[in-house]
Amino acid sequence: MSNFDIGLISLPVLILLIFIRMPIGVAMIVCGLGGTALVFGDWTVVLAKMKSETYSTFSSHSLSIVPLFLLMGQFASLGGMSQSLFRAAEAFLGHRKGGVAMASVGASAGFGAICGSSLATAATMGQVALPELRRAGYEGGFATATLAAGGTLGILIPPSVVLVIYAILTEQNIAKLFMAAFIPGLLAAIGYMLTIAIYVRVFPGSEQIKSRMPYSERLTALLAVWPVLLVFFLVVGGIYFGWFTPTEAAAIGAAGTGLIALFSRSLTRDNFVDALLSTASNTAMIFLIVLGASYYNGFLALTQVPQEMSQYVVAMGLSPWVVLTVILLVYLVFGCIMDSLSMILLTIPIFFPIISGLDFGLSPEETALWFGILVLIVVEVGLITPPVGMNLFIINSMDKETRLGATYKAIMPFIASDILRTIILVMFPSLTLYLVRLFY
Repeated sequence: MSNFDIGLISLPVLILLIFIRMPIGVAMIVCGLGGTALVFGDWTVVLAKMKSETYSTFSSHSLSIVPLFLLMGQFASLGGMSQSLFRAAEAFLGHRKGGVAMASVGASAGFGAICGSSLATAATMGQVALPELRRAGYEGGFATATLAAGGTLGILIPPSVVLVIYAILTEQNIAKLFMAAFIPGLLAAIGYMLTIAIYVRVFPGSEQIKSRMPYSERLTALLAVWPVLLVFFLVVGGIYFGWFTPTEAAAIGAAGTGLIALFSRSLTRDNFVDALLSTASNTAMIFLIVLGASYYNGFLALTQVPQEMSQYVVAMGLSPWVVLTVILLVYLVFGCIMDSLSMILLTIPIFFPIISGLDFGLSPEETALWFGILVLIVVEVGLITPPVGMNLFIINSMDKETRLGATYKAIMPFIASDILRTIILVMFPSLTLYLVRLFY
């Protein structure tokens, strides 16, 4: 059996291990180290790889961004920023039909700008907005679906943990990726709000429309979100203006949100320890997957599977747009059975060389940035796609009265909005690259 055959066989083996509920990080470690042993026929090489690969993976300075962004999200939750964001969004949108639901999406977008994690955004905004949505008369499935969709904005609107991982894997500029995500992120928020506006008209319920708030009260509510604007400006603005590196900006953001939570008197010794433990737990989970991906991707490189597949696809003479469409459809299918980070780490080493070998009329860097945002969007769809949409489970667990099937049904219009936005961004790459071309 050739090395290439070993590499090909490892793919279905890996998927099988995931299906039998082996943690994705452990499954990739097993396939990566086991496959390397088969290639070399010597476990001594595997033991040496475990030592060198583990050190080289976790000594990467860029990975320190991950726990810092996660800690920033923890402190932001403690600092009451989610409540002030929801109140501000509700002040401007609450008087419209579907306004409270739109406000929850707007608040999720704002919280995503200081969090970087979809699961954290969904969980935090669920605690704040779900009671308000039910109090306003929205039926359970639509309320939970709205918050699950809004939570996906956490990884699309910068800063984003998943974008950082993609940048590390493909050796791209993190600041440029954050810039490229801005317009798609705004389109996502606008698309969800339009979806809500259409839904409440097509399926009218017992929604209670709030009275228009006076401008003085709107201004007061808007001024209350100054901590969010300050943190966002320091983190994202600091990166773009060259004040900080991305890692330094993440540290500034974590420290800033921590101080805001402290001065608001919502940060106690107990919940400070809880925030650190939660950050450590989530970081450990992510890093285990990163380590597994490092082992497995190194094994794939030995077998030449990504390179051979790339050459094979190019030699087929298919249109680059057909290849891209097939890859995005694969991501949509994977999103039904796998979490977002696992998809990125498992597939990028295989799909990225294929995309890099095709001509879309863009420079290699622009192709990498554009593809990264497209991947991020379809991964985001995976977070709300039944049967394994993580955001759906998180939000639905907060509403014991709503059946999961009702959430599945109500999420479909939001998925349609995501698919439509993906098609638009595929057809018009300049929407993604506009700000990058303007400022770089």
